[in-house]
Amino acid sequence: MSLDFAWVQSADSVYAEIMDRLNVVFGHLSSSVTTHDVAASASPSDDIVVVQALRTPIGKAKRGSFKDTYADTLLSHVFKAVIKDVGVNPADIGDICVGTVLEPGCNTARFAQFYSGIPETVPCTSTNRQCSSGLQAFMNVAGSIRNGQCDVGLAAGVESMTKNEMLRKGMDLNPHVFEDEKAAQCLIPMGITSENVAERFGVSREKQDRFSLRSHQNAHKAAVSGLYDAELVPVTTKIVDKDGNERTITVTKDDGIRPSTTMEGLGRLRPAFKEGGSTTAGNSSQVSDGAAAVLLARRSEAERRRWPILGVLKSYAVEGCPPDIMGIGPSVAIPSALKKAGLTVRDIDIFEINEAFASQAVYCMEKLGIPLEKVNPKGGAVALGHPLGCTGARQIGTLLHELKRRGKPAYGVVSMCIGTGMGAAAVFQYQA
Repeated sequence: MSLDFAWVQSADSVYAEIMDRLNVVFGHLSSSVTTHDVAASASPSDDIVVVQALRTPIGKAKRGSFKDTYADTLLSHVFKAVIKDVGVNPADIGDICVGTVLEPGCNTARFAQFYSGIPETVPCTSTNRQCSSGLQAFMNVAGSIRNGQCDVGLAAGVESMTKNEMLRKGMDLNPHVFEDEKAAQCLIPMGITSENVAERFGVSREKQDRFSLRSHQNAHKAAVSGLYDAELVPVTTKIVDKDGNERTITVTKDDGIRPSTTMEGLGRLRPAFKEGGSTTAGNSSQVSDGAAAVLLARRSEAERRRWPILGVLKSYAVEGCPPDIMGIGPSVAIPSALKKAGLTVRDIDIFEINEAFASQAVYCMEKLGIPLEKVNPKGGAVALGHPLGCTGARQIGTLLHELKRRGKPAYGVVSMCIGTGMGAAAVFQYQA
């Protein structure tokens, strides 16, 4: 009896793939990583671990709780909270990186550092990769640790969309930008890129509104159940009313969650960016103010200091995509990050995918075959808001505190689209 040669080759290939996958999974169980990137470690002691991740409540820009609060003040609140909670000596922090999109220069980060009692000997910088800036700040500090610059670092994200306009008038652009098709597409308003995704990939208005309704419902349920408590830092600040009267308030919850949201109410909203379009104020992320911070360390250092380990970085990927449909970014970044970690969609318990627009979040979820129940179980940016530079750092805390609450070893993914056409994703593990 003879066997078909092609069948034998196919079986061998499947066997090899299974063995490769088992090797990666067993490597994860022993806390090692087989990929060659910033997340990779030669031994478990070199793992990049998250010690704590905290955030301010998120305020509505222009009219919310933080409309009269500066970004550096918000940032200092989360710096101080993380330092106090962990009990780290501020002088022992080896590097600081802050993600921010609209704040000018590095001053905001350095100001907040000094407000927080972190000495001048600690280096500090800021980074801007659009909506992934908070996650990029985390990866920059992770790189500092992996490269031996330091053993402990502080990553953060902040944005005051009240104090800084997204569209700055009078920008002097190189005329050549408009002569290059792809360069010109980088200037397409984000709302129009959402419309492009909806039209090109058939994401209906009903799907977008239903996803947005779920975001508010999940966020409200999480808020009233206390599921945000572990990640939230109350902020006492000043606010000025319409008559110019100043008073002190303590902000303990997110401004943007609307428990009264209904499909009927969402359906009555007019398209916000294009006549006859499907993207509305109700199925887009809210313009917001907020800050988040993450203390990370080399595993050996965290263990030496007897710090708790909230999560372990397993892989990271950032990928490019067409600027005119920038919202599809997570659909190209997530597979790359999962491949580096030796995992599949089935292995992930929670996907924290930024809801810049419901159109792109729905597309990415459907494209990758991610079950809805795994996506943003505590709500996302449609309900909470999207302070641009803050979001990536906020998502890390939201993910890891929820995995910890569930109490079993699990993997989670943080991902977002990026203006000008990119996507970023990171895989984390909670080891229980």
